[in-house]
Amino acid sequence: MSEAQSVPEESTTAHELTAFQQNILVILAEEPRYGLAVKRELESYYGSEVNHGRLYPNLDDLVDQGYIEKSELDKRTNQYALTAAGHDVVLGQLAWVLDRFVTDETRADEVRALLE
Repeated sequence: MSEAQSVPEESTTAHELTAFQQNILVILAEEPRYGLAVKRELESYYGSEVNHGRLYPNLDDLVDQGYIEKSELDKRTNQYALTAAGHDVVLGQLAWVLDRFVTDETRADEVRALLE
């Protein structure tokens, strides 16, 4: 990646998060969602059921780490949104992956095609 595109070294990295937690952040990067909407997106991605006992502790851990924020939609429903720190984690992971994947112009073209 060019220097102008690189993420600052002091930015947060995703290496300490599980893939499941990283996927939650990516889902919330699109827009804030309530828990069951996050669950549905994960189930669609994994092709299998994600149980509440796995989802909600991970959401709580990401809240505790400052990567997402939780707010009440109503007395029974919480909404989750990506924080600036969570945004930095997603961007940092993308930069790391792209830096290693884009090794020549052909691969750069493949990534450009995905973005179009």
